[in-house]
Amino acid sequence: MKFLMFSDFHHYPGVFKAGTVEDMHLLQRRAVEEGCSFLLHAGDLCHGPELVPELMAVCDASPVPMYHCLGNHDTDSTSLVRTLEYYHMPAGHYHFDAEGYRFIICDPNYFLDGGEYIHYDRGNYYSHGPQRDHMPPEQLAWLEQVIAASAHPCILVSHESFERENGGVKNYAAVRRIVNEANRRKPHSVLLCINGHYHRDNLRILDGVCWWDVNSTSYDWIENPHSLYPAEMYEEHRLIGNTVCYNDLLYAIVELEGTTVRIQGTQSTMFMGVSREHTDNPVFDAMGRPVRPTIQSVCITL
Repeated sequence: MKFLMFSDFHHYPGVFKAGTVEDMHLLQRRAVEEGCSFLLHAGDLCHGPELVPELMAVCDASPVPMYHCLGNHDTDSTSLVRTLEYYHMPAGHYHFDAEGYRFIICDPNYFLDGGEYIHYDRGNYYSHGPQRDHMPPEQLAWLEQVIAASAHPCILVSHESFERENGGVKNYAAVRRIVNEANRRKPHSVLLCINGHYHRDNLRILDGVCWWDVNSTSYDWIENPHSLYPAEMYEEHRLIGNTVCYNDLLYAIVELEGTTVRIQGTQSTMFMGVSREHTDNPVFDAMGRPVRPTIQSVCITL
């Protein structure tokens, strides 16, 4: 079976030079051309769906189904309840079965405050940096049950990473324990774990599972802004100075067959040749991963 995978679309007109309505049409067209069963997004589609009715209309009219995963920015300006309604999600975490595989959408968009797990909602996470990115205990229990009850191999999808030991979900080890114990009980219960958020391209085989860090469709965020683009672009896109952008949209066609994962990625180049090396920012992230304008193509049999 095939699906189209993308992440960190960041549709935010006037702010980012990022995913556009035309880009969404392109993704949907490619999904049809490749015979994909659905499109799957790993979070940060936009910065609040109430702000972008034009994008929501295109998503709703998609010729193939679209499944969403919440990112840390999807509820920036829209309540969690309304965002779930716009994205047609039954909850922040849910699962669905498709053509012999179970897709489990996880939701680690919680900060821990005084022992209470609080979901990101209308930008409340901005003031809780060290406390962010947790999976609550009840969701961990749900995850364990959903994997155990599946008659199919499972694919986990989250915005933040369970693979990164540095900068990932705070209780990532609990998720890995659930995955590894499921695979000990029944080999290949979990094949693939996908995350977005970090705007990086990386694949890692860990304990017999493929962990995939999916790149952004459009750009990487940098803390220290630059002035390397033409002046008019800063007027058109308010935060473009905090980004290094790609010339082409990045996405992947994923094919699953038994325990084989085939990823047909995409390649691009840096917009105007500007990369992190040209700015006053570290070249590598917390896991030592550079920015590359690519989603690699691989074939892995587990």
